[in-house]
Amino acid sequence: MTNPTTASSAEYLAPVNTQTWVNGRHNVRCVRVIQESWDVNTFCFMAQQPVMFFFKPGQFVTLELEIEGKQVMRSYTISSSPSVPYSFSITVKRVPGGLVSNWLHDNMDVGVELAVHGPVGNFNCIDFPADKVLLLSGGVGITPVMSMARWWFDTSADVDISFVHSARSPRDLIYPRELDHMVSRVNNISVHTIVERMHNGLAWHGYRGYLDETKLLLTTPDFMEREIFCCGPAPYMKAVRELLKAKGFDMSRYHEESFGETPEAIVEDAIELAEVAQAEADALDSADMHRVEVISSGMTMSVQVAPSETLHNAAAKLNLHIPKACGMGICGTCKVLVKEGETHMEANGGITDEDVAEGYVLSCCTVAKSDVVIEY
Repeated sequence: MTNPTTASSAEYLAPVNTQTWVNGRHNVRCVRVIQESWDVNTFCFMAQQPVMFFFKPGQFVTLELEIEGKQVMRSYTISSSPSVPYSFSITVKRVPGGLVSNWLHDNMDVGVELAVHGPVGNFNCIDFPADKVLLLSGGVGITPVMSMARWWFDTSADVDISFVHSARSPRDLIYPRELDHMVSRVNNISVHTIVERMHNGLAWHGYRGYLDETKLLLTTPDFMEREIFCCGPAPYMKAVRELLKAKGFDMSRYHEESFGETPEAIVEDAIELAEVAQAEADALDSADMHRVEVISSGMTMSVQVAPSETLHNAAAKLNLHIPKACGMGICGTCKVLVKEGETHMEANGGITDEDVAEGYVLSCCTVAKSDVVIEY
């Protein structure tokens, strides 16, 4: 007869079959929601079975959601650090009128399950090692550089970190207590905050206004000697780039990240280009077209496409829906395997060299250069 105590001990001590996170589609569930500020929440996720969420600090994931009966894909930077590997987090600001951000704030709670794609992204601190770094962030753009700061802090890295964050007001600050904790524990991190304006009743003793040359020199006098990682709204990053270029900074040491919902103008341009491409295809001789064969769910279908049409468009002609979020080769959601034929891809960081070596491409930014066979 088995001793219950012995059995439970053996079960407790049994090794855990832990998988490692790789770029792809994964099912996760929300395990915690943290209110960071009046309009910013952090959502923490874990897998049903133990998964080590290893990624490069600064990378992002794409959420696969169903909102109002429609599939919606949206990319968010991972704000947590891979030094805490059994979960990962995203930090989301509620945007007035924002479809996904408002849905997450109103509906994402502990226990909710969803699929995520990733991790991907060229903006990270692992591929650009340095002894001295400057982290520049504006608003919720703090999330990728916070992931980097957490990584260096948790791993006791010998990296001199200057962290300069710009916010709209003191009540819009994200992670202030955690950053204060880091500064209180180690001597290689300095944190400086700039607020655009004040709110009545809120005390503030830091910098006011916008990041400029004067404030940059006050906070980080040796910024010219540092590797710089920057994330924030497009006007913020444009101002930073212009400031650095004016000072003669080596821009090969400047790295930035910005993504979100595809702007309406780009969507309209894409529709117009698609219509033009279709007109060109109608005028093409069949000898100029390429045959794209798609294998999906055990079925094989094929279609003729013009040389300028993407593999994603080819699948759409066959009524096959390959998920995508950005349409620009950034998010990595629309990855497919090329089994035969020649293709040309113009990606923007959404796919790893390992995936490319195995024959994967991003269908949204890949065209056929010959007859091809792809699998999805």
